[in-house]
Parts: sequence; structure tokens; C-alpha cells
Amino acid sequence: MMRNVITALIFLMITAVSSAQSPEVLKAKSILDKVASKTKSYSSIKADFLFTLENKQADVTDTHQGSIILKGDKYKVNIMGTDSYFDGKTMWLHMIDANEVNITDPSMMEDEMLNPVSLFSNYEKGFNYIYDGETTIDGKVMDIIDLFPSQRDKSYSRIKLYFNRDNRQITRVKQVGKDGNNYIIDVKSMVVNTPVEDSVFHFDPVKHPGVEVIDLR
Repeated sequence: MMRNVITALIFLMITAVSSAQSPEVLKAKSILDKVASKTKSYSSIKADFLFTLENKQADVTDTHQGSIILKGDKYKVNIMGTDSYFDGKTMWLHMIDANEVNITDPSMMEDEMLNPVSLFSNYEKGFNYIYDGETTIDGKVMDIIDLFPSQRDKSYSRIKLYFNRDNRQITRVKQVGKDGNNYIIDVKSMVVNTPVEDSVFHFDPVKHPGVEVIDLR
């Protein structure tokens, strides 16, 4: 589950893809280009969100609060009692209650989109997209764009992105799973361009006495 969470979170902040040039695709491309350009111009992003696991067939809805900090190719995510750190080279997954941290190399991860650097370098060949209309969330007009993975072996069929038409910021992401599990992220607040020290993205065992460190590299 944590893999799906982090993947969706990175899509919240870093989004751009490619496809054929129908009117719906051209409109989607125009929106995505503006969002991507604006997002890349931020020196940092801090966001609070709600993460929901939804399975309508099983009548399951499970919601958790979370937060994310992004700065260049670095990030820190807090969700479901776990802190995930990435300082541009090394990943730490800290299970807070268990006081255990796993250290990995991004190249070891099966899903390269967990690394924002890979997402930036590979997004053009990773998805097709299309404009899917508009809706209203909390009284604000949202443009909806559907992303379809080029590789059919993904665990999801599409990702629905909801952009605030006024400020071109992401508001909601819905990953539609082939197994009936949908992962939804609703951004509740976002602050950009605030100073963030690089140490935020590095796990420091000194600050966690007794932590068990498991190096999987």
C-alpha cells in the first residue's frame, strides 16, 4: 500500500505526459504544460492531504491524514505512521511505532515513479492523456485529466487528476485500480516557496534513540 501512496503523492506535485493530438488531448496538454511549468518554478512545496482507500465492491472506505514536503528531487512524506525520506540519493522508510528504518537505493525499487527524478526524466513516454471535462469541488471549478499508462502491466487502469482552474494547482488525484482498489488524495492545504533545510530529507538516527536500522542496499 505504501508504494501506491507515495506514487500517487508524487503525481500530486509533478505531472506531465504525452499522447496523440485530438482536441481533448491538446486541451489536456495545455493544462498539464502550465501546471508542470508552475510546479517546477517552486523552490519548495508543503502540502497536507487526506489519503483514502476505496473499494466500492467490498464497501470499504479508509481515510488517513498525511503531509508531504518537496524540494527539487528531495521529498519527505508522512502517512499512516510512516515517514519516508529521500535526499536525492538514499531512501529511508521509518516505521515510527516499530522504531525501525529501512534504507534502500532508488534503483532497487520496482516502480521508478517513486523517485521524482525518474518521473521527470521518463514522464513523456510513460502515459497517454485526455481532457475529461470539468466538475465542482467545494464551490471551485476543476478541470479533469485522465492519464493512461503506456505499459499495460500496471496495477491501475488510469489516474484522474483534478486541477483548480483558477490557480492551476492540483486538488485531487484518483488512482483507479484494476483490482477494485482506488487510491484518492485530496489536497487540503498547500504552501510553496518556503525555506526548507536539506536535513529535512535525511533520516538522522541520533534523533531516534534505539531505532533499528536495516540497510537493504
